[in-house]
Amino acid sequence: MARKNIPPPPETRGGSPEEGKFVRQETLFLVTLVALAVGFFGGVLFGVWRSESENGSGTPTAAVPSAPAMAERIRELEAQTASNPAGLSAWVELGNLYFDTDQPRKAIEAYRRALALDPDNADVWTDMGVMYRREGNPEEAVRCFERAMTIDPRHEISRLNKGIVLLHDLKDEAGAIRAWEELLAINPLAAVPGGMTVDRMVQGLKQKSSAKPSG
Repeated sequence: MARKNIPPPPETRGGSPEEGKFVRQETLFLVTLVALAVGFFGGVLFGVWRSESENGSGTPTAAVPSAPAMAERIRELEAQTASNPAGLSAWVELGNLYFDTDQPRKAIEAYRRALALDPDNADVWTDMGVMYRREGNPEEAVRCFERAMTIDPRHEISRLNKGIVLLHDLKDEAGAIRAWEELLAINPLAAVPGGMTVDRMVQGLKQKSSAKPSG
């Protein structure tokens, strides 16, 4: 999904959200750089990621808006949501822009307002989970990812993110393995941006665990 300890890859974004359908085509959002201190994971970047899906028009935009353009759009959306708090698409777009400009607390509030209007949007739950992790609340992040998974049992990015937060933030290797094995049951070829497969991560974790001295 300290927004940039190192520069992340460029992001591609979907078209403007349509009322009742919010879809964003995203690449890696790097929240933090974490590498396990074993050779298997040496140099691997881990982060939680934005939800990934098709955009409303089917045509991704090519350029990321400039900071001034995003700031201006945020002001427009803040005014729009103040005058029309029932505008679902405006709340989601505002949350996404707060996400992109590293304002997690404001993003969470905007996503909450969107979810009050559309509680079954798995992508929004996932993006809010990323923001909770950025806020330093991994437990709530996991709850958001689990809500997304309940809404859409085949929602892959929420399962991937759950495993990452369990592993790196909550130090729960067994829980991370379970989360990723559930993802592999849905998509045996699941992989992270950069190419490493989830199956390889699971096998590496199991090898690491079995190599620990007993007692």
